[in-house]
Amino acid sequence: MKPVLEALLLPPLNGTALVVTGLVLRRWLPRLGTAIAWCGALLLLVLSLPVTGGALMATLQHDPALPAEGPLPAADAIVVVSAESDTVGAEYGGPTVGRFTLQRVRYAAALHRRTGLPVLTSGGIPARDVEPIAESMAHTMEQELGATVRWRENRSADTWENARFSAAMLKEAGVQRILLVTHAFHMPRTVHCFRAQGLDVVAAPTAFRGPAWEDLRSLKPSWSGLRDSSLALHEHLGLLWYRLSGRR
Repeated sequence: MKPVLEALLLPPLNGTALVVTGLVLRRWLPRLGTAIAWCGALLLLVLSLPVTGGALMATLQHDPALPAEGPLPAADAIVVVSAESDTVGAEYGGPTVGRFTLQRVRYAAALHRRTGLPVLTSGGIPARDVEPIAESMAHTMEQELGATVRWRENRSADTWENARFSAAMLKEAGVQRILLVTHAFHMPRTVHCFRAQGLDVVAAPTAFRGPAWEDLRSLKPSWSGLRDSSLALHEHLGLLWYRLSGRR
């Protein structure tokens, strides 16, 4: 039920559902049906604008980047949570990290080289007969980015479980304060989850979305604009779900 509801509330299905509903209603309620259909089309148009996606992303990018040079906040470990997996990875001989996950592990590896802190990768099985993302992340960090991974949390299916299962492993090792690596737009929800598990979290965001307005192309509908809107709304819905379900 949860995935279905989420899909209906996020683009492009939210606007598409309104358009279809409106077209069906036109048979019995022409004016109302037409209005609903146009609202759906307008919603899709607005959400596909890069300026809309950028503005929605900006509402989530609260935590500033850590300094690129000089000392970093004290911590006991680095935790990097997964995004997506490239479940084909034909050019690598099998599944590997996806683009978003690669951005995260790249930054986690950079922090590891600067601090020497142990690293935990967190991510479960993305599809049947595919290795856990945590394993792909560890392989990429060790074989390609020159980092050493101490822990692999490979059971989680969502951000809440990333935090729950990772915290259990870290506390057993005596870790209390972590540098938490994920996308800047994903950071509020991720910090919420890890702090709810009793960990002391230092946000280490990466892959910031630039300004909402750059030039007139920011008003040109695009897939990237729709993607950014969908990602941002997904995060806000996740935070709302945590509040409603008592996950605090």
